[in-house]
Amino acid sequence: MLKDQILNLAKELHPELIEIRNEIHSNPELSFCEFETQKKVENYLQNRLGLVTQRMANTGVVALIEGKNPSRRVVGMRADMDALPIVEVNDGRSYRSKNEGVMHACGHDVHTTSLLGAATIINKFKNQFEGTIKLIFQPGEEKLPGGASLLIKDGILENPKVDYMIGQHVMPLFEAGKVGFKKGLYMASTDEIFITVKGKGGHGALPNTAIDSVLMASHLVVALQQIVSRNATPSIPTVLSFGKIIGNGATNVLPPEVKLEGTFRTVDEVWRDKAHNRIHEICKSVGEMFGGEIDCQINKGYPFLKNHEGLTQNLINNSTEYLGAENIIDLDIWMAAEDFSYYSQEVPSTFYRLGIRNEERGIVNSVHHPAFDIDEDALLTGAGLFAYLGIKALEGDIF
Repeated sequence: MLKDQILNLAKELHPELIEIRNEIHSNPELSFCEFETQKKVENYLQNRLGLVTQRMANTGVVALIEGKNPSRRVVGMRADMDALPIVEVNDGRSYRSKNEGVMHACGHDVHTTSLLGAATIINKFKNQFEGTIKLIFQPGEEKLPGGASLLIKDGILENPKVDYMIGQHVMPLFEAGKVGFKKGLYMASTDEIFITVKGKGGHGALPNTAIDSVLMASHLVVALQQIVSRNATPSIPTVLSFGKIIGNGATNVLPPEVKLEGTFRTVDEVWRDKAHNRIHEICKSVGEMFGGEIDCQINKGYPFLKNHEGLTQNLINNSTEYLGAENIIDLDIWMAAEDFSYYSQEVPSTFYRLGIRNEERGIVNSVHHPAFDIDEDALLTGAGLFAYLGIKALEGDIF
Protein backbone atom coordinates (compact mmCIF):
# COMPACT_ATOMS: atom_id res chain seq x y z
CA MET A 1 0.00 0.00 0.00
CA LEU A 2 1.43 3.38 -1.04
CA LYS A 3 0.70 5.05 2.29
CA ASP A 4 2.57 2.41 4.28
CA GLN A 5 5.48 2.41 1.88
CA ILE A 6 5.87 6.18 2.14
CA LEU A 7 5.51 6.13 5.94
CA ASN A 8 8.34 3.61 6.15
CA LEU A 9 10.54 5.54 3.73
CA ALA A 10 9.99 8.75 5.71
CA LYS A 11 11.06 6.97 8.91
CA GLU A 12 14.20 5.65 7.20
CA LEU A 13 15.04 9.14 5.96
CA HIS A 14 14.29 10.89 9.25
CA PRO A 15 17.83 10.93 10.74
CA GLU A 16 19.20 12.29 7.47
CA LEU A 17 16.46 14.90 7.26
CA ILE A 18 17.34 16.14 10.74
CA GLU A 19 20.97 16.52 9.65
CA ILE A 20 19.96 18.38 6.48
CA ARG A 21 17.66 20.72 8.38
CA ASN A 22 20.30 21.46 11.00
CA GLU A 23 22.91 22.16 8.33
CA ILE A 24 20.61 24.59 6.53
CA HIS A 25 19.54 26.16 9.82
CA SER A 26 23.18 26.73 10.79
CA ASN A 27 23.92 28.49 7.52
CA PRO A 28 20.98 30.83 6.84
CA GLU A 29 21.00 33.30 3.97
CA LEU A 30 18.86 36.38 3.42
CA SER A 31 16.34 36.80 0.63
CA PHE A 32 17.81 36.62 -2.88
CA CYS A 33 21.24 35.75 -1.42
CA GLU A 34 20.64 31.99 -1.05
CA PHE A 35 23.78 31.05 -3.00
CA GLU A 36 25.14 28.36 -0.69
CA THR A 37 21.69 26.95 0.00
CA GLN A 38 21.16 26.75 -3.75
CA LYS A 39 24.37 24.73 -4.10
CA LYS A 40 23.32 22.35 -1.30
CA VAL A 41 19.96 21.74 -2.96
CA GLU A 42 21.52 21.25 -6.39
CA ASN A 43 24.10 18.84 -5.00
CA TYR A 44 21.42 16.73 -3.31
CA LEU A 45 19.12 16.61 -6.33
CA GLN A 46 21.92 15.88 -8.79
CA ASN A 47 24.17 13.51 -6.85
CA ARG A 48 21.68 11.82 -4.56
CA LEU A 49 18.69 11.57 -6.89
CA GLY A 50 20.26 11.86 -10.33
CA LEU A 51 17.98 14.72 -11.36
CA VAL A 52 18.72 17.49 -13.81
CA THR A 53 18.44 20.90 -12.16
CA GLN A 54 17.83 24.36 -13.54
CA ARG A 55 18.51 27.71 -11.93
CA MET A 56 15.73 30.27 -12.08
CA ALA A 57 15.23 33.71 -10.52
CA ASN A 58 18.99 33.77 -9.89
CA THR A 59 19.07 31.72 -6.66
CA GLY A 60 16.15 29.37 -7.26
CA VAL A 61 16.39 25.69 -8.20
CA VAL A 62 13.93 23.67 -10.27
CA ALA A 63 13.93 19.96 -11.14
CA LEU A 64 11.50 17.47 -12.65
CA ILE A 65 10.61 13.95 -11.58
CA GLU A 66 8.92 12.39 -14.58
CA GLY A 67 6.72 9.34 -14.29
CA LYS A 68 5.06 7.40 -17.06
CA ASN A 69 3.28 9.63 -19.58
CA PRO A 70 4.95 12.80 -18.15
CA SER A 71 2.62 15.23 -19.90
CA ARG A 72 -0.57 13.77 -18.43
CA ARG A 73 -0.51 16.15 -15.45
CA VAL A 74 2.10 18.35 -13.78
CA VAL A 75 2.04 19.11 -10.07
CA GLY A 76 4.32 21.85 -8.73
CA MET A 77 5.65 21.44 -5.19
CA ARG A 78 7.25 24.54 -3.67
CA ALA A 79 9.61 25.23 -0.78
CA ASP A 80 11.09 28.63 0.07
CA MET A 81 14.77 28.88 1.13
CA ASP A 82 15.46 32.35 2.55
CA ALA A 83 16.03 33.39 6.17
CA LEU A 84 15.38 36.55 8.20
CA PRO A 85 17.56 39.37 9.61
CA ILE A 86 17.16 38.17 13.23
CA VAL A 87 19.77 37.42 15.88
CA GLU A 88 19.16 33.86 17.10
CA VAL A 89 19.19 33.19 20.84
CA ASN A 90 22.32 31.53 22.17
CA ASP A 91 20.77 28.77 24.24
CA GLY A 92 23.25 26.00 23.49
CA ARG A 93 21.58 24.52 20.43
CA SER A 94 24.25 22.85 18.28
CA TYR A 95 22.67 24.06 15.07
CA ARG A 96 22.53 27.75 16.01
CA SER A 97 23.09 30.16 13.12
CA LYS A 98 26.73 30.69 12.18
CA ASN A 99 25.78 33.87 10.32
CA GLU A 100 25.25 36.33 13.16
CA GLY A 101 22.17 38.45 12.59
CA VAL A 102 20.62 36.01 10.13
CA MET A 103 18.28 33.22 11.24
CA HIS A 104 15.86 30.65 9.88
CA ALA A 105 13.10 31.94 12.13
CA CYS A 106 10.22 31.20 9.76
CA GLY A 107 10.82 27.52 9.07
CA HIS A 108 12.07 27.81 5.52
CA ASP A 109 14.85 25.39 6.45
CA VAL A 110 12.07 22.93 7.30
CA HIS A 111 10.29 23.58 4.01
CA THR A 112 13.46 23.02 1.98
CA THR A 113 14.35 19.86 3.90
CA SER A 114 10.81 18.51 3.59
CA LEU A 115 10.78 18.99 -0.17
CA LEU A 116 14.19 17.30 -0.51
CA GLY A 117 12.82 14.39 1.52
CA ALA A 118 9.60 14.31 -0.50
CA ALA A 119 11.64 14.33 -3.72
CA THR A 120 13.67 11.34 -2.47
CA ILE A 121 10.49 9.41 -1.77
CA ILE A 122 8.68 10.42 -4.97
CA ASN A 123 11.70 9.49 -7.05
CA LYS A 124 11.39 5.88 -5.86
CA PHE A 125 7.86 5.66 -7.29
CA LYS A 126 8.40 7.39 -10.65
CA ASN A 127 7.80 4.16 -12.54
CA GLN A 128 4.45 3.70 -10.79
CA PHE A 129 2.68 7.02 -11.44
CA GLU A 130 1.70 9.01 -14.52
CA GLY A 131 2.61 12.66 -14.82
CA THR A 132 5.37 14.93 -13.60
CA ILE A 133 6.31 16.45 -10.26
CA LYS A 134 7.99 19.85 -10.61
CA LEU A 135 10.20 20.57 -7.60
CA ILE A 136 10.47 24.31 -6.93
CA PHE A 137 13.03 25.61 -4.43
CA GLN A 138 12.20 29.29 -4.28
CA PRO A 139 14.24 32.30 -3.16
CA GLY A 140 13.08 35.48 -1.49
CA GLU A 141 9.69 34.81 0.06
CA GLU A 142 10.40 37.28 2.86
CA LYS A 143 11.16 40.29 0.69
CA LEU A 144 9.25 42.22 -1.96
CA PRO A 145 8.66 41.65 -4.81
CA GLY A 146 8.70 38.00 -3.68
CA GLY A 147 10.57 35.16 -5.31
CA ALA A 148 7.33 33.59 -6.52
CA SER A 149 6.59 36.59 -8.73
CA LEU A 150 10.09 36.43 -10.21
CA LEU A 151 9.83 32.70 -10.87
CA ILE A 152 6.50 33.20 -12.62
CA LYS A 153 8.06 35.89 -14.82
CA ASP A 154 10.87 33.45 -15.60
CA GLY A 155 8.30 30.86 -16.72
CA ILE A 156 8.12 28.50 -13.75
CA LEU A 157 4.51 27.60 -14.56
CA GLU A 158 5.40 26.64 -18.14
CA ASN A 159 7.60 24.06 -19.88
CA PRO A 160 6.03 21.86 -18.69
CA LYS A 161 2.82 23.72 -17.86
CA VAL A 162 1.88 23.33 -14.20
CA ASP A 163 -1.67 22.12 -13.54
CA TYR A 164 -1.63 22.38 -9.72
CA MET A 165 0.60 23.95 -7.08
CA ILE A 166 1.09 22.68 -3.53
CA GLY A 167 2.98 24.41 -0.72
CA GLN A 168 3.33 23.86 3.01
CA HIS A 169 4.38 26.14 5.86
CA VAL A 170 5.22 25.48 9.49
CA MET A 171 2.60 26.32 12.12
CA PRO A 172 3.85 26.73 15.72
CA LEU A 173 0.30 26.55 17.11
CA PHE A 174 -0.08 22.87 16.09
CA GLU A 175 1.66 19.86 17.56
CA ALA A 176 4.05 18.00 15.26
CA GLY A 177 2.14 15.38 13.30
CA LYS A 178 -0.87 17.63 12.68
CA VAL A 179 -1.65 19.67 9.56
CA GLY A 180 -4.19 22.38 8.77
CA PHE A 181 -6.23 23.24 5.69
CA LYS A 182 -8.69 25.89 4.60
CA LYS A 183 -10.64 25.90 1.35
CA GLY A 184 -11.16 29.25 -0.38
CA LEU A 185 -9.78 32.55 0.92
CA TYR A 186 -6.98 31.92 3.37
CA MET A 187 -4.31 34.66 3.55
CA ALA A 188 -4.32 38.41 3.04
CA SER A 189 -2.72 40.72 0.55
CA THR A 190 -0.03 42.92 2.06
CA ASP A 191 1.04 46.49 1.32
CA GLU A 192 3.72 48.61 2.94
CA ILE A 193 2.85 52.20 3.86
CA PHE A 194 5.48 54.93 4.28
CA ILE A 195 4.27 58.36 5.43
CA THR A 196 6.18 61.58 6.06
CA VAL A 197 4.30 64.21 8.06
CA LYS A 198 5.81 67.64 7.39
CA GLY A 199 5.18 70.52 9.75
CA LYS A 200 7.29 73.37 11.07
CA GLY A 201 9.70 72.74 13.91
CA GLY A 202 9.74 74.90 17.00
CA HIS A 203 10.00 75.24 20.77
CA GLY A 204 7.68 73.03 22.79
CA ALA A 205 6.75 76.04 24.91
CA LEU A 206 5.70 78.04 21.85
CA PRO A 207 3.51 75.65 19.82
CA ASN A 208 1.68 78.61 18.29
CA THR A 209 4.84 79.46 16.32
CA ALA A 210 5.21 75.95 14.91
CA ILE A 211 3.19 73.45 12.92
CA ASP A 212 3.18 70.46 15.23
CA SER A 213 4.07 67.39 13.16
CA VAL A 214 3.63 65.10 16.18
CA LEU A 215 0.07 66.28 16.76
CA MET A 216 -0.61 66.00 13.05
CA ALA A 217 0.74 62.43 12.98
CA SER A 218 -1.37 61.52 16.02
CA HIS A 219 -4.56 62.74 14.35
CA LEU A 220 -3.57 60.94 11.16
CA VAL A 221 -3.17 57.55 12.84
CA VAL A 222 -6.59 57.89 14.47
CA ALA A 223 -8.24 59.20 11.29
CA LEU A 224 -6.88 56.36 9.18
CA GLN A 225 -8.56 53.79 11.42
CA GLN A 226 -11.93 54.78 9.93
CA ILE A 227 -10.84 52.93 6.79
CA VAL A 228 -11.30 49.68 8.69
CA SER A 229 -14.14 50.69 11.02
CA ARG A 230 -16.25 52.82 8.66
CA ASN A 231 -15.15 52.31 5.05
CA ALA A 232 -14.49 48.57 4.80
CA THR A 233 -17.41 46.24 4.17
CA PRO A 234 -17.75 44.26 7.43
CA SER A 235 -17.66 40.95 5.54
CA ILE A 236 -14.21 41.72 4.07
CA PRO A 237 -11.41 41.15 6.60
CA THR A 238 -9.21 44.27 6.71
CA VAL A 239 -6.25 45.31 8.84
CA LEU A 240 -4.40 48.64 8.97
CA SER A 241 -1.56 48.83 11.48
CA PHE A 242 1.33 51.20 12.10
CA GLY A 243 4.36 49.68 13.77
CA LYS A 244 6.87 52.50 13.46
CA ILE A 245 6.60 56.20 14.30
CA ILE A 246 9.67 58.43 14.49
CA GLY A 247 9.46 62.06 15.57
CA ASN A 248 13.02 63.03 16.37
CA GLY A 249 12.37 65.95 18.68
CA ALA A 250 12.89 66.30 22.42
CA THR A 251 10.89 67.11 25.55
CA ASN A 252 10.88 70.76 24.52
CA VAL A 253 11.48 70.45 20.78
CA LEU A 254 8.74 70.01 18.18
CA PRO A 255 10.33 68.19 15.23
CA PRO A 256 9.77 69.49 11.68
CA GLU A 257 8.61 66.06 10.51
CA VAL A 258 7.44 62.67 11.69
CA LYS A 259 7.80 59.41 9.78
CA LEU A 260 5.34 56.54 10.01
CA GLU A 261 5.50 53.00 8.61
CA GLY A 262 2.67 50.53 8.53
CA THR A 263 0.89 47.75 6.73
CA PHE A 264 -2.47 47.36 5.02
CA ARG A 265 -3.98 43.91 4.50
CA THR A 266 -7.22 42.58 3.05
CA VAL A 267 -8.63 39.74 0.94
CA ASP A 268 -10.39 41.64 -1.85
CA GLU A 269 -8.49 43.29 -4.71
CA VAL A 270 -11.21 45.84 -5.63
CA TRP A 271 -11.51 47.02 -2.02
CA ARG A 272 -7.70 47.02 -1.76
CA ASP A 273 -7.41 49.64 -4.52
CA LYS A 274 -10.24 51.74 -3.06
CA ALA A 275 -8.60 51.67 0.37
CA HIS A 276 -5.30 52.86 -1.09
CA ASN A 277 -7.08 55.86 -2.58
CA ARG A 278 -8.81 56.55 0.72
CA ILE A 279 -5.49 56.48 2.60
CA HIS A 280 -4.09 59.09 0.23
CA GLU A 281 -7.22 61.26 0.60
CA ILE A 282 -7.08 61.21 4.39
CA CYS A 283 -3.37 62.05 4.42
CA LYS A 284 -4.01 65.04 2.17
CA SER A 285 -6.97 66.34 4.20
CA VAL A 286 -5.25 65.97 7.59
CA GLY A 287 -2.19 67.78 6.27
CA GLU A 288 -4.31 70.65 4.98
CA MET A 289 -6.30 70.83 8.22
CA PHE A 290 -3.14 71.51 10.25
CA GLY A 291 -1.45 73.71 7.66
CA GLY A 292 1.23 71.14 6.98
CA GLU A 293 1.86 68.52 4.32
CA ILE A 294 1.71 64.73 4.37
CA ASP A 295 3.45 62.57 1.79
CA CYS A 296 2.23 58.98 1.50
CA GLN A 297 3.83 56.14 -0.42
CA ILE A 298 2.15 52.73 -0.64
CA ASN A 299 4.24 49.84 -1.92
CA LYS A 300 1.89 47.21 -3.24
CA GLY A 301 2.93 43.77 -2.09
CA TYR A 302 1.64 40.21 -2.37
CA PRO A 303 -1.96 39.54 -3.46
CA PHE A 304 -4.39 37.54 -1.33
CA LEU A 305 -4.04 33.76 -1.23
CA LYS A 306 -6.96 31.60 -2.25
CA ASN A 307 -6.90 27.83 -1.90
CA HIS A 308 -8.65 26.01 -4.73
CA GLU A 309 -11.75 24.24 -3.42
CA GLY A 310 -11.37 21.00 -5.38
CA LEU A 311 -7.63 20.60 -4.97
CA THR A 312 -7.79 21.42 -1.27
CA GLN A 313 -10.54 18.87 -0.69
CA ASN A 314 -8.43 16.30 -2.51
CA LEU A 315 -5.48 17.06 -0.24
CA ILE A 316 -7.67 16.97 2.87
CA ASN A 317 -9.01 13.55 1.88
CA ASN A 318 -5.54 12.18 1.23
CA SER A 319 -4.09 13.76 4.38
CA THR A 320 -6.87 12.13 6.37
CA GLU A 321 -5.97 8.80 4.81
CA TYR A 322 -2.26 9.30 5.55
CA LEU A 323 -2.42 10.83 9.07
CA GLY A 324 -5.89 10.07 10.38
CA ALA A 325 -8.82 12.46 10.80
CA GLU A 326 -7.74 13.41 14.34
CA ASN A 327 -4.61 15.08 12.91
CA ILE A 328 -6.39 17.31 10.38
CA ILE A 329 -7.26 20.83 11.57
CA ASP A 330 -9.63 23.35 9.99
CA LEU A 331 -7.95 26.73 9.57
CA ASP A 332 -9.43 30.22 9.82
CA ILE A 333 -8.53 33.16 7.59
CA TRP A 334 -4.99 34.26 8.45
CA MET A 335 -4.19 37.96 7.95
CA ALA A 336 -0.50 37.33 7.43
CA ALA A 337 0.71 37.23 3.83
CA GLU A 338 2.69 34.81 1.66
CA ASP A 339 4.05 35.12 -1.85
CA PHE A 340 2.68 31.63 -2.61
CA SER A 341 -0.39 33.75 -3.34
CA TYR A 342 1.10 34.61 -6.74
CA TYR A 343 0.83 30.94 -7.74
CA SER A 344 -2.73 30.78 -6.43
CA GLN A 345 -3.67 33.67 -8.73
CA GLU A 346 -2.43 31.72 -11.77
CA VAL A 347 -3.22 28.00 -11.27
CA PRO A 348 -5.31 25.90 -8.85
CA SER A 349 -3.22 25.89 -5.67
CA THR A 350 -3.28 24.82 -2.04
CA PHE A 351 -1.16 26.14 0.80
CA TYR A 352 -1.44 24.13 4.02
CA ARG A 353 0.08 24.23 7.52
CA LEU A 354 2.54 21.81 9.12
CA GLY A 355 2.53 21.42 12.89
CA ILE A 356 5.91 21.78 14.65
CA ARG A 357 4.96 22.41 18.31
CA ASN A 358 6.11 20.39 21.33
CA GLU A 359 5.12 21.97 24.65
CA GLU A 360 6.98 19.39 26.76
CA ARG A 361 10.24 20.44 25.10
CA GLY A 362 9.38 24.15 25.25
CA ILE A 363 9.03 24.42 21.48
CA VAL A 364 6.23 26.97 21.50
CA ASN A 365 7.61 30.17 19.99
CA SER A 366 6.04 31.82 16.99
CA VAL A 367 7.71 32.34 13.65
CA HIS A 368 10.03 35.39 13.50
CA HIS A 369 10.94 34.85 17.17
CA PRO A 370 14.67 34.68 18.01
CA ALA A 371 14.12 31.41 19.89
CA PHE A 372 11.98 29.79 17.18
CA ASP A 373 12.57 26.04 16.84
CA ILE A 374 10.79 22.86 15.77
CA ASP A 375 10.03 19.37 16.97
CA GLU A 376 12.11 17.33 14.52
CA ASP A 377 9.28 14.80 14.25
CA ALA A 378 7.59 17.42 12.05
CA LEU A 379 10.07 16.45 9.33
CA LEU A 380 8.48 13.00 9.17
CA THR A 381 5.17 14.60 8.24
CA GLY A 382 6.79 17.37 6.25
CA ALA A 383 8.50 14.94 3.88
CA GLY A 384 6.19 11.93 3.95
CA LEU A 385 2.84 13.68 3.65
CA PHE A 386 4.21 16.12 1.06
CA ALA A 387 5.31 13.17 -1.08
CA TYR A 388 2.00 11.38 -0.65
CA LEU A 389 -0.02 14.46 -1.56
CA GLY A 390 2.11 15.15 -4.65
CA ILE A 391 1.70 11.62 -5.99
CA LYS A 392 -2.02 11.46 -5.21
CA ALA A 393 -2.61 14.84 -6.87
CA LEU A 394 -1.41 13.28 -10.11
CA GLU A 395 -4.24 10.77 -9.95
CA GLY A 396 -7.92 11.12 -10.77
CA ASP A 397 -10.05 14.21 -11.30
CA ILE A 398 -9.44 17.02 -8.79
CA PHE A 399 -12.58 18.88 -9.77
